[in-house]
Amino acid sequence: MVTASVAVQAARTAAGSRSRGWLAVATATFAIAWGGNEFTPLLVMYRTRGDFSPLAVDLLLFAYVLGIVPALLIGGPLSDRFGRRRLMLPAPVLAALGSTILAAGADSEVTLAVGRVFSGLALGLAMAVGGSWIKELSSPPWDDRDTGARRAAMSLTAGFGLGAGTAGVLAQWAPAPTVLSYAVNVAMALVAAVLLVGAPETRAPRRNGIPAGARSNFRCWNAVSAPNRRFWLVVVPVAPWVFGAAASAYAVLPALMTHRAAAAPIAFSALLCAVTLGVGFAVQHLGRCLGGDGLRGVLIALVLLVLGMGIAAWAASVLTVWAALAAAAVLGAGYGMALLAGLQEIQHIAGPDDLAGLTAIFYGVSYLGFAVPAALAFLSQRWAWLTYPVMFSAGGLAAIGCLLVVLAGAKRPPAIG
Repeated sequence: MVTASVAVQAARTAAGSRSRGWLAVATATFAIAWGGNEFTPLLVMYRTRGDFSPLAVDLLLFAYVLGIVPALLIGGPLSDRFGRRRLMLPAPVLAALGSTILAAGADSEVTLAVGRVFSGLALGLAMAVGGSWIKELSSPPWDDRDTGARRAAMSLTAGFGLGAGTAGVLAQWAPAPTVLSYAVNVAMALVAAVLLVGAPETRAPRRNGIPAGARSNFRCWNAVSAPNRRFWLVVVPVAPWVFGAAASAYAVLPALMTHRAAAAPIAFSALLCAVTLGVGFAVQHLGRCLGGDGLRGVLIALVLLVLGMGIAAWAASVLTVWAALAAAAVLGAGYGMALLAGLQEIQHIAGPDDLAGLTAIFYGVSYLGFAVPAALAFLSQRWAWLTYPVMFSAGGLAAIGCLLVVLAGAKRPPAIG
């Protein structure tokens, strides 16, 4: 009897350990996302210091996409071949290195750009490899709840939100504003790297026949290259809006509000980040209750984005604190639903050999949205009549166009060829 009880308890312990395996990966993803977005509220600080032009600062925001996209498109398929652990373990170390470079480069555009690229490399691996790893550790035999898309989205959003909020507060009121927030992330990322070592591998390396990495690359690109597929008509129309909405809320609006929030502009920027990503996190947590699974979630996201762009146009006209907060909240809801629903659609479309690759492509398209602040700054400088209210209104019309495309694509079957 005693032996049987011990065996049962050991089995329960092993099952519990398996079901918690995703936490280590989610913790690393959280820390890396923190490092990726801590720079955002500091944009106001770099602008007000007078060292860089507004366009240069917005380009620095976009610079980490130069690290994200290669890490996504290469790291995801490679992890399908070599396993998740090998590709994910360097990610928190790269995040710590990126934050270290950013802390050392406050007076140099080039150094800041290099730091942003390293942060992007880490985030790209976390999104493609870490997101796939979390999904697999949230599915049988590791876990019976199958909540991988929600866990991956919430890990990212929580890191984005808390990282930005904390960095803004520290930069506004703590000593060493150009260093301290980055130092916090270095410590977090190194702790996460240690925890990640204990996460169980879910995908054994494959070496037989055609190299699995090449097969994964071919399959995931073949899955999105054929015309009129669901990926193009449902996933792609919503993907750029994920971070296009977020960047509009916590990069463009704070810049417009700098003089109206003159008492604490960095903290106000952090507040807009916190509102945007806090609402996004809540929407992701409640996504299923809100009827936001898969295709329906994409449609809901685009409706929210149409509303958000309209409110942002109004906020850019009146330039009041409450209007900016309202725009950030609605755009945050659109961001949260778009990210969650896009990941759910990818997980419906992808086979086991395509998951990381298609996730990487989705995130790669999503991060094009971070070009929005730089594009709007360039256009407003080039043509005076293209004011921010006009451009946000045009964004609303573009979101309506994407909604119509998705409605047409909804009739396509989700399976890949």
